[in-house]
Amino acid sequence: MNVLDKLVVSCCRVDFAARNKQHALEQMANLAVQAPLMRGFDQAQVLEHLEEREEAVSTGLGGGFAIPHCRLEGLDDFVVFILVAPKGVGFDALDNKKVHVFVVVFAPSGQDEDHLRLLASISRMLARGKLVKELADIHSTDVLHEVIARAVVEEEAPTVAVQGPQKLLFIVLFYEVDLDPVLEYLLDQGIEGATVSDSKNMSTYVSAMPLFAGFLSFMREDQAAVKTIMTVIDAGIERALVRGIEQITGDLDTRQGSMIISLDISFSKGSLKMI
Repeated sequence: MNVLDKLVVSCCRVDFAARNKQHALEQMANLAVQAPLMRGFDQAQVLEHLEEREEAVSTGLGGGFAIPHCRLEGLDDFVVFILVAPKGVGFDALDNKKVHVFVVVFAPSGQDEDHLRLLASISRMLARGKLVKELADIHSTDVLHEVIARAVVEEEAPTVAVQGPQKLLFIVLFYEVDLDPVLEYLLDQGIEGATVSDSKNMSTYVSAMPLFAGFLSFMREDQAAVKTIMTVIDAGIERALVRGIEQITGDLDTRQGSMIISLDISFSKGSLKMI
């Protein structure tokens, strides 16, 4: 499933404008109930669900885009539409900048797995490349559809799970900024269970040793906290996953600060699946 499969073009707008975040949410609810699958829903109820989600934490993720979303009891399928705001809207984004592209998602209750995958796919698609800027400059919904279709094709990876031997995969990240994109990528590839461990780079300890007192750490400060993702994968998708992760981290043969370790599993029992 990708965003194009669920996109309701009739609800999309390329001239979206709102005075503030609340006004934007009200307009989203108004547009939502015009979608064929949502014509029986109450606009006030839809707005309430959007507001509740925003109260938890803003869906303005920075970089000029936001993904407002919520679950709706009684909805038969996902409803997605895109709003382009040429002048931007203040939306309490994480980087405190205006949002120019909104991808609004309404999900059926009870489909959390698909909901997570769809959100991860949309986030990764918007966060990479110049898609947000390209969308912000368009002037018709036809062009919007073409741009999204092309982005979906570029984003989709030919990763197909192969039943058989399994691998234990460790993804070590010195740069915390890579953590969210990598986790989103794993979700998008159908990997629904992993653990994330916190640890410290050896420089934290070396720089505190009496012998090296007074020396600056030989590692940058943002590399002091190390994140290690551990997950179990089918051996058949190992190479494709590594290629996908390297699209986020950069070439691991040339870039320091990240590592992937893959081990054969001779025995396992249980599951890390979270949903």
